[in-house]
Formats: sequence, C-alpha cells, structure tokens
Amino acid sequence: MSDPVIKGWCPGALRPMMSGDGLVVRVRPRGGRLTPTQAKGIADLSAQHGNGLIDLSARANVQLRGVTETDHGPLIDGLSVLGLIDASTEAESRRNVVVTPFWRDGDGVQDVVRSLTGALSHPDAPATPGKFGYAVDCGAEPVLSETSADIRIERGPGDALLIRADGAATGATATPSTAAGLAIDLARWFLKTGGAPEGRGRMAAHLARGARLPDVFTEIPALPRSSAPASAPGPLPLGFLVGFEFGQITAETMSILAENGPLRITPWRMILIEGATTLPAIPGLITDPVDPMLRVTACTGAPGCPQALIATRPLARALCASLAPGARLHVSGCAKGCAHPGPAPLTLTGRSDGTVDLIRNGTAADLPSRTGLSPVTLSANPALLTETEDAP
Repeated sequence: MSDPVIKGWCPGALRPMMSGDGLVVRVRPRGGRLTPTQAKGIADLSAQHGNGLIDLSARANVQLRGVTETDHGPLIDGLSVLGLIDASTEAESRRNVVVTPFWRDGDGVQDVVRSLTGALSHPDAPATPGKFGYAVDCGAEPVLSETSADIRIERGPGDALLIRADGAATGATATPSTAAGLAIDLARWFLKTGGAPEGRGRMAAHLARGARLPDVFTEIPALPRSSAPASAPGPLPLGFLVGFEFGQITAETMSILAENGPLRITPWRMILIEGATTLPAIPGLITDPVDPMLRVTACTGAPGCPQALIATRPLARALCASLAPGARLHVSGCAKGCAHPGPAPLTLTGRSDGTVDLIRNGTAADLPSRTGLSPVTLSANPALLTETEDAP
C-alpha cells in the first residue's frame, strides 16, 4: 500500500487545498450557523466560482469544491461580503470550533462561542496546529463526545461549566465569562509542554505520552459521558434535521434549504433547518432515519482526490444496502482516513493496485484482517465483509 502524504493541516478559505477537481475552499460558519442570506450566498458562489458541489465536514464546516485559482480571489471577496472570512490565514486556522447544533436562545452556548472565537482572533492567540480544535458542548445534553476536538467546554456540576483536555477525566470549573480564557490557557500549556513537535500534534496523544496537566485542570471530575446519541434525520424540537449522501450537497439544494430558515451545520454531515417543521420535496435529501446510506462514510476518492487509490463512493453505494442492521462501513481512498479518522466497525482502505484492505474495528491505517480484495468482487459478494479470515 502506498503511504499517503500527511499535510498536517486542513483547508481553509484563505488557505485552500488543491484536490483532483480543483481547490477545496473550507468555510467555517460562525457559531455553527448560517443565516439564510449567508447560505444562499454560499450556494451562489459555489455555482459561480466552483463546480456546484459542497461538502459537509466532520467538524461542521462547508467546503466548496472545484474552485480554480483564478476564481479563488473573487470567491473570497464574495465570502467576505457575507461575513465569513477571517482577518488572516493564522486567525482562520485557529478558529477551529465545533458547536453543539442543539443550542437554544438564552442557554449561554453562543455567548461562550463568541468569547472563544474573539480570543482566538487576537494576534497573540496560541498558534496551535492546523488540526487542533475546540468543542463547545455545553448545551442541555452533550452531543459532541465522538466529535474530534482537543479542548472541550462542557457542562460541569450544578450551573458551572467544565474546561477539559480531550483524553482527560478531569477539568477546570468555569463560568461563561471565564471559559474562553481557561481554554486559551490550556492551549498555551499544550504548546509550552511540547504537544506539537514540528507544528503537529493532538491533545489526547500528548496526555497519553505522560504530559501532566496543570493543577487547575484536575480540580473536578468530568460528568459521566455516554456516547453521543445517534442523530437521525427528521423533525426535532429546534427544526428539521436532514442528511445527504456522503455528506455532499449541491449548490441548488443549499439554496432551496436556505429558503426554509437558518441552517445549523452539524458534525454528522447533516443540516438542521432552524424552525422548520416540514420540508418540500427536494432531490438529494435523506429524511428517512433508517436509510442505509446514513451508515456509510466515504471520502471523495479517485479521481477527485489525488491521493485516493480507488473510487470510493461507487463501492460504498454498492455495499450499503447489504449492511446488517446497525452495521457501519467506512470506505477510504487511502490510509489517511480523512472522512472518518477514528475506528469503524468495518473499514475498506484502497491499495495502490486498485484493491482494498478490510479492517475490522479499526482505522483506515490499522492492520487488515483481509487484504487485496477486488472492489468488483466485493460489490458482487458483500458477504465477504463479514466472513472471517486470519490476517496475512
């Protein structure tokens, strides 16, 4: 298997990343929410300056695809008018904040987000690695437990907030007015104690290597956390949650959704249409909570990604209907596993010879239980996914 190129950073708007179909331009909605004007504007800009395809990321961002280098400048101008551009690439990289999509007016979540993003915009904010991020999960119920983050702002005992390093069982108590400052202090500690050698690193790995947290972050134990509840499409108290095949939406569909209310972008590659109770018939939406496509994750794959070794989505689409109830499948074009960095019950990883490896309960880079499987054979015989065979 060919080793993929690890860039150590994620695309932004000001610092896009070249892919097989052009530049990928990542837009980070402020507070995890797009107003109808912003959502409609993004759709129009995608159609005008990209290829009309928009990806939803696992960190609740939207990515415009197929942008040419010539179109990048005018695209940034349009996004700036919509209030979606940071002052610099450094500020954009630091503003890596995932927000619970189930916040309510007056619950303090957006106050914490504004304070945190304001602190991260300061020129002297800690220059954390590009993949380093924050989760603001202090709504009534925690829902971001399985979402990648390095510093977590959660509910603590009573009415307090808890600032916790990812991978730690304890944290520091905080109020809405002190939460951002403590989170920044924790980020500075991470850098000062060698958490990002050569500009790359994650909090949980730093703690696993034996780094000792400052005493303030060992004050109280975190509240018990069960796994985040599975979010399924359908009507919810705050609006209507809709999914999309492989988390990809067309510019036309986003424009239509924007007519139904503000859009909250979720880390589950779904969109919560704020205040909506019903939806018109819109092509491309997944509204059935048991649709098997919701249990399949696949990256862009070849030829859209130059590092992908196989076409991922045709294979994922061919296998989804054969998955057992409750089973989940990740199809990755290479060992990086960008679409699902964590372990999955079933993972298929592309190989340089066009075949795939099968990994059970692991990541795309883990040791396979079966290797060299033909995508054509797998598509014709999905039972191979569950047949056992000793690792080579």
